[in-house]
Amino acid sequence: MKGIVLAGGLGSRLNPLTKVTNKHLLPVYNRPMIYFPIQALVDAGISEILIVTGGNSAGDFLRLLGNGKQFGLKHLDYTYQEGEGGIAAALSLAEYFADNDPICVILGDNIYEKPFRTSADDFKSRGRGAKIHLKKVQNPQRFGVPIISGDRIVKIEEKPKVPQSDYAVTGLYMYDPAVFEIIKTLKPSGRGELEITDVNNAYIQRGEMTYDIIDGWWSDAGTFDSLIRTNILVASQHEGNPEEMHQGVLQDSASILRAQ
Repeated sequence: MKGIVLAGGLGSRLNPLTKVTNKHLLPVYNRPMIYFPIQALVDAGISEILIVTGGNSAGDFLRLLGNGKQFGLKHLDYTYQEGEGGIAAALSLAEYFADNDPICVILGDNIYEKPFRTSADDFKSRGRGAKIHLKKVQNPQRFGVPIISGDRIVKIEEKPKVPQSDYAVTGLYMYDPAVFEIIKTLKPSGRGELEITDVNNAYIQRGEMTYDIIDGWWSDAGTFDSLIRTNILVASQHEGNPEEMHQGVLQDSASILRAQ
């Protein structure tokens, strides 16, 4: 199975931080954000990895990552996405790289506490269809939300105002080679993008979708609030309890404000 990190887009929700750099190059505690999804793929036993990037900072990825030596890789592949066509459009650029192999796709701003090698091995052994990874969250309306019946997902709704479950579809997907043919049949959504939710719903309609529940914490670092939260969670792995660290950050911030 090959790995694909989607790290394009303009990161407009993090402007002005992203005015002069790509969102995925911003720091998360002691490493650039892009390090985390690459390491997650390596930890899942994946050694062939493609980075899909875009914008004006694409060359910075090459300067930062090189051939992936710091991850124990012999080589990293890169490709460039022009504009913002959506996650599915970015994924379509990886068809040549996948070369009819199954793929594991991870969004460049998604960080997972624990490895998902067991899930990846399970998907490889099954050899067909698709697999998504869910996590129970407090604000599912921010994400794609699965409608679950028994042990099956019957549909995924994108950012519903009234979510029908407390689960979010996280940015970790596994697909067989049919995914690229599915993408070619998609039409742009109301926001002018090819949606990954439409890809997943196509697999659901085929009866070829499975899922796992993420073990440990998961964070999407695409907004100011979630970026702060992600930094605290990652730092807690080095320093201790995340709740204690969170309180410490708040206390330090309050001290700084009182001193001004």
